[in-house]
Amino acid sequence: MSTPRVLFVCVKNGGKSQMAAGLMRRAAGDAVAVGSAGTRAGTALNAQSVESLREVGVDISGEQPKQLTDEMVRDADLVVVLGSEAQVEPVGGTPVEVWETDEPSTRGIEGAERMRLVRDDIAARVEQLHLRLTS
Repeated sequence: MSTPRVLFVCVKNGGKSQMAAGLMRRAAGDAVAVGSAGTRAGTALNAQSVESLREVGVDISGEQPKQLTDEMVRDADLVVVLGSEAQVEPVGGTPVEVWETDEPSTRGIEGAERMRLVRDDIAARVEQLHLRLTS
C-alpha cells in the first residue's frame, strides 16, 4: 500500500495551510506525505501561526510559502482547502475537500487568542483526516 499524499492549500500559504501541514506531520509522521501551497502565495509565514504551533511542540519556522501548481494538485491523493477564499480546481481526478475553518475574528477575537482557536480547530480536523487516511 502506498503512502497517501495530502496537500493543504490556502491563499497565501503563510498561515492555515502551513499549520495544517505541520500538525499532520506531527500526527502522521511518515505514514502520510504532506505538502502545502497557496493560490496566491505570500512571501513569509504568519508569525502568529508559527508561534501558536510552537506552543504545542510543532516547529514550522523553516517553511516557506509555495505557489500552488497543477502538478502539485495532480500528484496529491487529496487536496484540502482551508477556508473559503482559496479556490482550487481538481486536476487529474484528485479530490478537493474544503474545510470551513473557525474564524474567531468574526466574533471579535484577535491576536494570539484568535490563532490558538484557529490552530485547535485545524488540529481536530487534521486528527480526523489522519485517521481516515491511515485506517
